[in-house]
Amino acid sequence: MRILMIEDDAALARSIAALLRASGNAVDHVATGADALAVVAGEPYALVILDVGLPDIDGFTVLARLRARGDRVPVLMLTARDGLDDRVRGLDLGADDYLRKPFEPEELEARVRALGRRRGGDPHPVLCVGPLTLDRSTGGADIAGRPLDLRRRERAVLEALATRAGRVVSRDLLIGEVFGFDEPVGSNAIEVYVTRLRGKLAPDGPEIRTVRGVGYMLDGG
Repeated sequence: MRILMIEDDAALARSIAALLRASGNAVDHVATGADALAVVAGEPYALVILDVGLPDIDGFTVLARLRARGDRVPVLMLTARDGLDDRVRGLDLGADDYLRKPFEPEELEARVRALGRRRGGDPHPVLCVGPLTLDRSTGGADIAGRPLDLRRRERAVLEALATRAGRVVSRDLLIGEVFGFDEPVGSNAIEVYVTRLRGKLAPDGPEIRTVRGVGYMLDGG
């Protein structure tokens, strides 16, 4: 997924970004609410992780402004506050989930995965496309029981295609979900990952078709 993290604690932001990138996500980071509102308007994020205590405008205000302009991106709020009133306020403003600091990395990862599945319209962690099975909780994948050895970005590309199986996925959308805005992207990066995936899915897995000038489509099985 392409995730935006809004967190002014630089050390915490680095650790969360490293954790989520290791799971195959693309993570962008900003430290203020104003930057967050500007960035979200122009990027196709699958999830926003929003700290309540920001140095300019607080997370509640950021969330309220996002929802007021019709942005339905899932939002996971982080806070050091323990009050019930704050949790209720965040949820009433349109937050999708709430996590109190300090938290265990495994719980953050699980909540991120759950929100990602919910956004994709399928809350079940296991995704099947013909003989292909993707476990979005563990990152594991197999073809009719044959394990697939996937690198981080290969897995991200395959999941992006599999969640839209039978539909054309544009190259730009794949780049947006696989790479953060501060990560270099080679001109043929997506083509390289698709070529590798085709080799690993063959001969008995679903085919990744090229739709010339548009993008790619994973056969629906």
